[in-house]
Amino acid sequence: MRRILPNSFYNPATLAGGLIAAISFGLILFLMLLETLSGSPKPYMGIIAFVILPAILVLGLIIAAFGVWREHRRARAGITIEHHLPQIDFNNPRHRTAFGFVAIGTVLLLLFSAFGSFKAYEHTDSDQFCGESCHTVMEPEYTAYQYSPHARVGCVKCHIGPGAGWFVRSKLSGTYQLYAVTFNKYPRPIPTPISNLRPAQETCEQCHWPKQFFSEKEIKNTYFMSDEKNSRWSLNLLIKIGGGNIEAGPTSGIHWHMNIANELTYIPADSARQVIPWIRSKHPDGTVTIYKSTESTLGDEEIQKRPMRRMDCIDCHNRPTHIYQAPARSVNHVMELGWIDPSLPGVKALSVRALEYPYSSTATAMDSIKLIVEEFYASNHPGIADSSRGAIERTVDELRKIYSRNYFPFMRVNWKTYTDNIGHMYYPGCFRCHDGKHVTEGGVVLSKDCNMCHTILAQQFQQDTLRLSLGGIDYRHPVDIGDAWKETNCNECHNSN
Repeated sequence: MRRILPNSFYNPATLAGGLIAAISFGLILFLMLLETLSGSPKPYMGIIAFVILPAILVLGLIIAAFGVWREHRRARAGITIEHHLPQIDFNNPRHRTAFGFVAIGTVLLLLFSAFGSFKAYEHTDSDQFCGESCHTVMEPEYTAYQYSPHARVGCVKCHIGPGAGWFVRSKLSGTYQLYAVTFNKYPRPIPTPISNLRPAQETCEQCHWPKQFFSEKEIKNTYFMSDEKNSRWSLNLLIKIGGGNIEAGPTSGIHWHMNIANELTYIPADSARQVIPWIRSKHPDGTVTIYKSTESTLGDEEIQKRPMRRMDCIDCHNRPTHIYQAPARSVNHVMELGWIDPSLPGVKALSVRALEYPYSSTATAMDSIKLIVEEFYASNHPGIADSSRGAIERTVDELRKIYSRNYFPFMRVNWKTYTDNIGHMYYPGCFRCHDGKHVTEGGVVLSKDCNMCHTILAQQFQQDTLRLSLGGIDYRHPVDIGDAWKETNCNECHNSN
């Protein structure tokens, strides 16, 4: 039989390596075809089609090359080993049967390999793979994700996105993460990936188009005070979310920061971007305004050495999905819904205290929350403990749900672990820049006026008359602290950190 290739190619190692490379190449073509025919790009497709299978293909070629090199080395040493390929004689019934089994087995192997590759890719593209494969490590983030506004957006859509470049970066990072999880080397809590996130223009803005941020949005908040009567008060805000499109209305709202005609650049003094001493605003007409914090100790020369960042969605919406709610906010919400009975004496303060106790484990918390609530009413309100047993049990159930979504002792994660820059109640947020302390050389102050971002339409305290004005009313703090609330940032009191 005439041989097409040199004799050195006809050895077991080279043939095995060639077979491995050929099968890998065939699977790569299959997955590339699958990707082409799919409706949308799949970020995790690359882990198989562009990383795993090419690595196997290269390995097969290395094995094949090793076989050729070994044959040449033997030939130079005068060692001759003649390799004979199996001879198939279809006139021989045994050969026909063996060939049939091998052919069918090969076809089945290729089909199952293709199917297995597809299912493996499909699984690595799933939220369950991201959130449950390393269950203990990712439990806080996966739990928060399931109750977030983006619960139906796949993890990979934001954390990787389409394209091979960021896919490769994520896989290189994932290699170390796999090692850290395997050998228990991961930090607790897992740090927020601030510096290595993909730009928001390539992820968030695929759905949220900055140019279409316009108009205003009314938000109605109901609060319960931490007194014996759980005094109720409400606040109606008109949030000015516009600023994206001059053709759709005023461009002075919150999303003015994201107006594509503007360019906001800042220099953070810390890795978490919570201290911002220097801001530059470049307007559509080309004028530039620079604000410097009066509290900053950084000199001009040192500021210029620091890396600058252009503001995008993530600078404010830094926790768009993995959101941990403060206990006061969560309890207010379920009390407004009636799931925790507001008529139970002191239930607001009791609920927050039961949630905030530093339990050693989730199991301990589940038991302790029940004991704290039941013992409080048994000791202080025995009549209520008997007559409202059902309401007390429902309170315990709701507090357990709140705890399980926002507190994870093993990973040292709770609502205070990660800063959330939306608003300014529990974290600096807006006040990182709008603190009344950023000033231009000409003395212009970056305003701290609340009405820049929202207008208070109405405010009402229990047993009080409704204060209402479409033009806006002055805010009244629920507890009389004078004018301190005007000078002190909200988070300095509302976040124990």
